[in-house]
Amino acid sequence: MSLLAWIIVFTLIGGVLSVACAALLLLVPEDHHPRILPHGVSFALGALLSVAFLDLLPDALTTAGSAHTESLFATVLIGILGFFLLEKLLIWRHCHADHCETHSGDHFHQPAGTLIVVGDAIHNFVDGILIAAAFLTDINLGIITSLAVAAHEIPQEVGDFAILLQSGYGRGKALAYNLLSSLATMVGGILAYFSLEHIHGWLPYILALAASSFIYIAVADLIPSLHQKTTARAAFQQIALIAAGVLVIYWAHAQTEIASHIEEPTSGPILYTPKSH
Repeated sequence: MSLLAWIIVFTLIGGVLSVACAALLLLVPEDHHPRILPHGVSFALGALLSVAFLDLLPDALTTAGSAHTESLFATVLIGILGFFLLEKLLIWRHCHADHCETHSGDHFHQPAGTLIVVGDAIHNFVDGILIAAAFLTDINLGIITSLAVAAHEIPQEVGDFAILLQSGYGRGKALAYNLLSSLATMVGGILAYFSLEHIHGWLPYILALAASSFIYIAVADLIPSLHQKTTARAAFQQIALIAAGVLVIYWAHAQTEIASHIEEPTSGPILYTPKSH
């Protein structure tokens, strides 16, 4: 099997496997959603912030180097403002179409679901680049990296499903959008195979942009929705589930780091040492 075929197969595995595992949430009967989904949103808040601050931004800083710190944080700032404008446009369009019913009840407005799909697609695109870079270094390392990425994505995808369902998306549409965003992993892998040396300089900024989307969703959409529950019991449940989201992502990130070093070449980071193809 050619190296490109390895990359295509395992970027699909890395993207689709995590969505398939997280899709078990869709098996929960709809009449249980009002009780379960708010807990999923709390978990999603911890997971999204952890992915942004423990995974994406540290990787961006490491890849770019300290000389680019200011420009990376400027990218995060621009990304947050850009997602604010995008959400404004989506809300404006939706309100004109549906008489502004997007803010009713305990549901998020649908643009929050749209933003989570966009942010996840950016993240998956970067994962595809990293998987391809690992395969260009060593096939065994590529396989390990693909499986580690899939494991790392599962808790985040669970949170994504919770957000989409809470935003009013049906099960089929939530699954379709998550599967569609997972295909960005394969797109990133194929692009990296043909032009890794050209896109490497953009990687830190793509990571920073993905981080800005998760930070914006967490701060602008998830936290305000959690503040609607004001009882002490609800607050303790939210804090516990947010902490669980943080800890699960931290553990998954640690396992990914361990896996990435099992067969990592001693000559340098993966992205700096691709083999010719």
